Amino acid sequence: MDIDAFVIRRAPQWNRLDRLARRRKLTVAEVDELLALHQATATDLSLVRSALPDTELIGRLSATLALSRSALTAPRVASWRTVADFFGAKLPAALYRSRWWWGATAVLSLLAALVVGWWLVAHPEVRSALVPSPQVRQLTEPGGDFETYYTSAPARDFAAHVWTNNFWLALETLFSGVLLGIPVLFMLWENVVNLATDGGYMVAAGRGDVFFTLVTPHGLLELTSLFVAAGVGLRLGWTLVDPGPRTRLAALEHEGRTAAVVGIGMVLTLLCSGVIEAFVTPSSLPAWTRIGIGVAVELLFMTYVFVVGRRAYQRGEAGDLDAVDRIDEQPAVA
Repeated sequence: MDIDAFVIRRAPQWNRLDRLARRRKLTVAEVDELLALHQATATDLSLVRSALPDTELIGRLSATLALSRSALTAPRVASWRTVADFFGAKLPAALYRSRWWWGATAVLSLLAALVVGWWLVAHPEVRSALVPSPQVRQLTEPGGDFETYYTSAPARDFAAHVWTNNFWLALETLFSGVLLGIPVLFMLWENVVNLATDGGYMVAAGRGDVFFTLVTPHGLLELTSLFVAAGVGLRLGWTLVDPGPRTRLAALEHEGRTAAVVGIGMVLTLLCSGVIEAFVTPSSLPAWTRIGIGVAVELLFMTYVFVVGRRAYQRGEAGDLDAVDRIDEQPAVA
């Protein structure tokens, strides 16, 4: 065998393997390619050792294989780069990827709340049958339960309580989707009814302005977070019904990991809405300022999803773990 011809023919693949092995971040396709090139180069090294005992070439190939073996098997170490990748690519891409699910969930839920609220406002007899008049007055009158709820505890304690309650609700809604999404629908309906009931009674009492002034600052991001959790949960449930070209188990594993990424994000967005609910909603700031803060935060979230998330998604990010971190899966070799 002509060693020069062999090197000329195989050198581009060895060089490609060396470049891939030196990269700090690889796409799924690049990990597949890295593994295939590693195996092919190992075969080349074996051939060189047996038929073409060239010391310099053996040393070169051995060094390249050691580098690629390290890239394939070295443990992943958490770093600020990992954190930046999570918030700059994985989380926004996961949110953008599921946008139709949680977007439709939000639209349908808000329409349902509007219908229920209008029904309560338009039917006094229904309101009377559901809640006794003394309790209605206690809820809706100036200085009543609806208004004083936001100052019922010191702001720091109130924020912690609201955040804890909301993120557990969001996580339950999200991961209960694995039960074919059925619990998600019940949780959504319960939230719709609660929102519509409070709004219906306040509007019927002529205090709709107070209701929307108090709900809007924190409610925009809070409701969006819950709708995102519900939408992703429903997608998780639908995966069991229609896994697509994947096996049902593989599809569920993938969607479950993506749901976990979204869950971490919703814990943080609900922390933000909890802080607003505790410190901004009941504050003495003008109504337009409080509402403006809520709208600005919601717009920032939407920009994060539909600008940052869209770009990450178009680059091939899907919100899942990197291929090199999925040690239980074997990359597919073309």
